[in-house]
Amino acid sequence: MTAPLCRDCLTLAARTVGRCSACGSPRLLQHPERDLLTFAHVDCDAFFAAVEKRDDPSLADKPVIIGGGKRGVVSTACYVARTYGVRSAMPMFKALQACPHAVVIKPNIDKYRVAGRAVRDMMFELTPLVEPVSIDEAFLDLSGTERLHHGSPALTLARFAKRVENEIGITISVGLSYNKFLAKIASDLAKPRGYSIIGRQEAADFLADKPVSIIPGIGASAQNRLARAGITTIAQLRTVPLKTLFEALGRDAQRLSRMAWGQDDRMVKPERETKSISAETTFDTDLKSFEDLEPALWRLSEKVSRRLKAADLAGRSVTLKLKDTEFRLLTRTRSGLPPTQLAQRLFEPARQLLKAACDGTAYRLIGIGAADLCDAAEADKGDLADQSVVKQAHMESAIDRIREKFGAAAVQKGLALRKPQR
Repeated sequence: MTAPLCRDCLTLAARTVGRCSACGSPRLLQHPERDLLTFAHVDCDAFFAAVEKRDDPSLADKPVIIGGGKRGVVSTACYVARTYGVRSAMPMFKALQACPHAVVIKPNIDKYRVAGRAVRDMMFELTPLVEPVSIDEAFLDLSGTERLHHGSPALTLARFAKRVENEIGITISVGLSYNKFLAKIASDLAKPRGYSIIGRQEAADFLADKPVSIIPGIGASAQNRLARAGITTIAQLRTVPLKTLFEALGRDAQRLSRMAWGQDDRMVKPERETKSISAETTFDTDLKSFEDLEPALWRLSEKVSRRLKAADLAGRSVTLKLKDTEFRLLTRTRSGLPPTQLAQRLFEPARQLLKAACDGTAYRLIGIGAADLCDAAEADKGDLADQSVVKQAHMESAIDRIREKFGAAAVQKGLALRKPQR
């Protein structure tokens, strides 16, 4: 058995009654395979709420919910709010029923993005093999980094967690294992400020009694099909012939069967291609007329435009998203468009799609996304048949500079200010 690693003072010291003999901390990391494992999953704890609490210390012990109005959903709930049963994606009215004294804060994505990038930059100081999953989590492969960091990957990650906490002011949870699947599971085991390890010797036994839903790729419909056959745990899944699994799970059956035994040959891919950039909003009151929905679509088009420009990307297709009062989702896409970053060029095809969708149905949510992405250098050049795009690009660039200097409200289109008719 390796000597315990103290996650607070980062020393290898003899354990004294469950505490570090050097500093007295109970946060000891010990595992037979600790210094042999290299795959990690890092997840920021209640990320949006953590950033808000960092910036406003008066919120430290209060239940904090990040989300929209009463008709929106919970984006993130801090761990205090979670003790009341509040969860991500829960309708806001239900969250407030469960925790009526919660502090509700509207998301500030730009602020969260800055914090997320800071954490990401620190990850790349550990290894070039970083695969972002979202703004607040990523896989890392620390193979071959022992000499560079003068310690095992386990020690390097403990140092990293302490650095994030000290320099960025938020906490992370770490999962360490021999593949991505188990590293992700491990990072969820002891949140917040967790650090869990799943080794090769224990993986099969550890997974046996877990629900099949823990395997990525087995969604709700596949779970229902398996449940009808009496299969709800991973141990039961292991006994099913591969032919039967193909019938229930399709072409991924073999991969999912291997995962049931703790096998996952996916590598950490340092670059994840962005597939789309989007924005959406949930209304306080259902809207059904085109005239009421159009201003919201314009504001979202501007938001997507800003995000494309910040990412140096352009879109060649536009998708309109609408959700009705029964939570049914409607999506419509216009493809094959000239590459663009411009709000007006995103808005025009989406506006046509919206007009066709306004048939008297009341909608609670609207969104717009740009997909089929390409480099910004290909966008908005214009040609002999369309000279207006260059003029639009110059105009939006001037507006962007004014807003950067004086704020987002400095220049607004009249359409954006139009209020819904009651």
